[in-house]
Amino acid sequence: MSLRITAAAMIAALGLSGGMASVAQAQGRPLTVVELFTSQGCSSCPPADANLATLAARPDILALSFGVTYWDDLGWKDTFAQKAFTARQWDYARGLRHDQVWTPQVVVNGRTDVVGTTLGEIEGALRKAPAAPGPTVQISAAQASVSVAAAQPLARPAQVWLVRYEPQVVRVPVKRGENGGKTLPLTHVVRELTRLGEFTGGKATYRLPAAANTALSTAILIQSGPGGPILAAGRG
Repeated sequence: MSLRITAAAMIAALGLSGGMASVAQAQGRPLTVVELFTSQGCSSCPPADANLATLAARPDILALSFGVTYWDDLGWKDTFAQKAFTARQWDYARGLRHDQVWTPQVVVNGRTDVVGTTLGEIEGALRKAPAAPGPTVQISAAQASVSVAAAQPLARPAQVWLVRYEPQVVRVPVKRGENGGKTLPLTHVVRELTRLGEFTGGKATYRLPAAANTALSTAILIQSGPGGPILAAGRG
């Protein structure tokens, strides 16, 4: 079966800027993590890209756009896609008990997913899988480190992920493929995804590697295993 499953097919199948940054950034609430798996070569993706841009304006949401690679042989190579992002989507497929991956796909807090072409679908997922209080995350730009703390030991080791993403809208002129001739506005495009280590509870500090591009924004995800729920998030 092809990996390139469109939104319509899925619908049928489903019938660091400075100082310290804490997980409780939006009026004392934990951040909700909304991840979009998208491709510049997918004609179904622009509506989902626009929905992510709408959600990115909310202070309680960390919106991240991951470009995947499996559309790259259809006339246009996604300029931001990485194999690591495709692998992350496959981790979610296994974690959410899907047999396949598709674009566009929106994953909320690592707990539930929708196609994401309709904003109401994503809002429903936000209600279904709200962010819960978890470990605290503090990012220190001055010390190039992140500190994670939890009052109780975790039931299973969690992964600590560093995400660096474009803070502004990036406009990409697409010359070929399904979106040929269009200029796509993309929001919070992920450029770096690095696993910093594991977290089992208590307190731990992780060094942040130097950024290849200092203009990128920084976020930290604490995730329960590959493709598991997001336990906490912070951004710089």
